[in-house]
Amino acid sequence: QDGPQRKKRKSEVAEVDKQSDILAIGTAVGSILLYSTVKGELQSKLDGGHDNRVNCVRWHQDNCCLYSCSEDKHIVEWNTQTCKVKCKWKGDNNSVTSLCISPDGKMLLSAGRTIKLWDLETKEVYRHFTGHATSVSSLMFTTVKPMNENKPFDGITGLYFLSGAIHDRLLSVWYIRSDRKEKNAVMSFTVTDEPTFIDLTVSEVKEEPVKLAVVCRDGQLHLFEHILNGYCKKPLTSNCTIQIATPGNDGDSTPKPVPILAAAFCTDKQSLLLVYGNTLQPIIEKVSLNTTESHICLIRDIQKVLSLKTDVALTKVKTPVVNSDTKVLVPGIPGHSTAVKTASSGKEKKKNKRKPGEPEESIEERLEALDIDVSKIKTPGGLPQTDSFAVLLVQGLESNDAEILNRVLNTRKENVIKNTVARMPIHAVIPLLHELTKRLQGNPYSASLMVRWLKSVFTLHASYLCTLPDLIPQLGMLYQLMESRVKTLQKLSRLHGRLFILVTQVAASEAVQDVTEVNQTAKLVYEDESSEEEGSDDEMIADKDSDENWDEDEEKEEQSDEQDMTVEKEINGDSDLEPENESEEE
Repeated sequence: QDGPQRKKRKSEVAEVDKQSDILAIGTAVGSILLYSTVKGELQSKLDGGHDNRVNCVRWHQDNCCLYSCSEDKHIVEWNTQTCKVKCKWKGDNNSVTSLCISPDGKMLLSAGRTIKLWDLETKEVYRHFTGHATSVSSLMFTTVKPMNENKPFDGITGLYFLSGAIHDRLLSVWYIRSDRKEKNAVMSFTVTDEPTFIDLTVSEVKEEPVKLAVVCRDGQLHLFEHILNGYCKKPLTSNCTIQIATPGNDGDSTPKPVPILAAAFCTDKQSLLLVYGNTLQPIIEKVSLNTTESHICLIRDIQKVLSLKTDVALTKVKTPVVNSDTKVLVPGIPGHSTAVKTASSGKEKKKNKRKPGEPEESIEERLEALDIDVSKIKTPGGLPQTDSFAVLLVQGLESNDAEILNRVLNTRKENVIKNTVARMPIHAVIPLLHELTKRLQGNPYSASLMVRWLKSVFTLHASYLCTLPDLIPQLGMLYQLMESRVKTLQKLSRLHGRLFILVTQVAASEAVQDVTEVNQTAKLVYEDESSEEEGSDDEMIADKDSDENWDEDEEKEEQSDEQDMTVEKEINGDSDLEPENESEEE
């Protein structure tokens, strides 16, 4: 070849090498960061493609091209040199969670729950697959060439690919056919838990089996080896399961499992790279495979590796010199931020603090309350403040001291209870719930107090309690207690309703009887007086009528006038009636 052409090829190779060290990182806000692993710095940022969390990023065989999918249901094709969007299209009705590019680079697999195969030139769906019930977490091609070599190969037909989903213990294998009829998986691999990391060796020849390494959430590694040759009804189980555990030292400590975080096949396809231990400080080890055994447990003492490094780190920490008589509290208890003092200086301080007056006594009380010795705790001016309450409560729970617990738990102030529960350390929540459960079984008065504490614990520490795997057995007694108490509530409420009606009816009938008696006496007295007035009025009207004749209207007016006159006269003590007539009327 000519010189200029060679130069051109060299520059192309240099550009490829330049691009191969870039790591693409999808972010929660929708942007993609391109990080140079050689320079150790951020090279560029791809913006404007997604407006929600990026779920998956895949490099195309052409290094300048990058594909990403997001929660916003779209797939974006990026040009990493210009940092701009080349193409954007809707990938699914739900969020798109995983992508995979075909071996020839002309097709793209995308998955939310269903799986779609896209033609990258036209951006149209080439094939549909049923997919999983939950979001797909991994997609990868397992073969490069079709098993049937008689037919011409178009780059995609006849290939197999693998998919795994969250909360799904089956890995499905799909076959890309020339027709659109078959949409279901042709075979599946079963594992013990949700797959978190998958690696495989791609089958390049017809007789070559596909080797699959699946790391599960439970920390086990499953190895499969299978020749993909069509439909298989039953789920395939693993050929070999690998676990890692610590040795039991001196017979006093039991072996503990060490979680495997990831595994990858080496280039020879016979040995594995295992990543295990802590996610912050993982250990990477190369292991040669022996698949004759169905279960392998590797013994690794990871404590020695970690302890050496922690010792080095601890040499820089200065520990204060503490007197042997001094009692040191558990670190991390809220409200206890005082420095550690020697016994003598503490006594001097206490003497000084007793002199001024009442407020100083409460501080002294707080300082004494921090000591685990219960005999020193005095309450001249009431209970300590809420930060001391939290300390007292923790001490009472740890030492199982009834006196301290009674002092703290018998408080009725809502604010004090809420602040105490908020300031207490997380590790004391379950012991407090156990103590409250015991006290709930006592008399109703103490139960009504304990319910206030329970309410505060559940409202303030609900998120912590939800993270506990053994929460149901821990709180089993409390559940049963609450259910038994609530079970009788319906019957009691019915009884209460009936008794309430009875009591109110009895009370109402008594009230009515009382009222009628009072009214009767009052009516009799009132009628007695009115009869005298009416009698005298009638006589006067009769005398008047006999003398003169009146019209009906005038008669009524005169009657009313006469009544008024007679009332006035009676009030003044003058009466037209004779005493004989009065006695007759009476």
